[in-house]
Amino acid sequence: MLKKISTEQVRIGMYVERFCGSWMQHPFWSSKLLIEDQQTLQRIRESAVTELVIDLAKGVDVNVEQVAEPVLPEADLAPAAAAVQSSALSPSNHLQASSMADEVLRAQQIFRRGKQAVKDMFSDVRLGNVVNTEGLGELVGEMNNSLNRNPQALISVARIKHKDEYTYLHSVAVAALMVGMARASGMSEPEVLEAGMAGLLHDMGKAAMPEAILNKPGKLTVEEFAIMQQHPVEGHKILLEWGSVPAAVLDVCLHHHEKVDGSGYPQRLVGEGISLLSRMGAVCDVYDAVTSNRPYKAGWDPSESLSRMATWKGHFDTELFQRFVRMLGIYPVGSLVKLQSERLGVVVEQNSGSLLTPKVRVFYSVKLKQRVPVSLVDLANADEKDRIVGRENPEDWPFKNLEALWMPS
Repeated sequence: MLKKISTEQVRIGMYVERFCGSWMQHPFWSSKLLIEDQQTLQRIRESAVTELVIDLAKGVDVNVEQVAEPVLPEADLAPAAAAVQSSALSPSNHLQASSMADEVLRAQQIFRRGKQAVKDMFSDVRLGNVVNTEGLGELVGEMNNSLNRNPQALISVARIKHKDEYTYLHSVAVAALMVGMARASGMSEPEVLEAGMAGLLHDMGKAAMPEAILNKPGKLTVEEFAIMQQHPVEGHKILLEWGSVPAAVLDVCLHHHEKVDGSGYPQRLVGEGISLLSRMGAVCDVYDAVTSNRPYKAGWDPSESLSRMATWKGHFDTELFQRFVRMLGIYPVGSLVKLQSERLGVVVEQNSGSLLTPKVRVFYSVKLKQRVPVSLVDLANADEKDRIVGRENPEDWPFKNLEALWMPS
């Protein structure tokens, strides 16, 4: 049974089915939750939400004496059952540390959901329908949880996309990178989630662009590029029509193509005249664009991309770009590198202690000019004498599908 109540009536033990009011002003990014502690209760009471709907079948009612939970003697529980009960009741169970391999699988699911959500939003905008935003906040929250479990998997998977799905997955990838960058910048959880939402919605203006131009397989003409340069303005208009979209999200949509030297668009803003989130958005947007396979070009190697971006003077906020590099690593996951032993390998995982000593899956001998049995080399291991001597451009080698060395199919 569902029941609408005021936030003044909220108490621990209630199950929130949904918050009433603007979807972007809820205190939580998932619309359904069990109020399990005082901190959650306090956040709801201090929020701008005045009413919410509770589910009496899943939680307690208003003005009902709280019943103490029965305490079962530990002896009455078999060890396996006790472990399951503990896991199920633990609210932070889904945030426990996860291996790279396990989290990559979760990340792939997040991107599949995200791609469909963005595709549906674009379709709604083009058809003039009311845009369905349900679940967007929960999607961003899942990204944040993924990065909490493993800081590398999600942003590594973000780069992998087929050229025919770039338009939709680009927004999801930028959202993931924005969440990661906000976390690396020490922002609060609400700010991290807002950064992710800004990334997810930053390119909504492309839904208003002619599809023939948006999906053109070749280079745009001067006239076509001028039309595409209007997508930040058009996106800003679209988000304004939705109502209650936070100012920071609107700002990133409008200004993610500004450059710190004033040569960007649409308003040629300079330096700190560009908001912090928009300066972050510029870095994340460009990195995902240059590393992705597009209809008219193959994506660059992640390490090569960072190297090239570092030479673009006046494009990015220098301090934020350096923070971005530290987040990804000098040799991001997926980079093709050459070792001192004259072997080639692909970076499969970062080492939090050093940007120069990731884990590398070696598969080719330059000296022998042939493949060798695949082996994992942990360059952070004190007994390991090998080291990276440089990055390699995959286009210079006949290797196909290097992603298979670090990402499950």
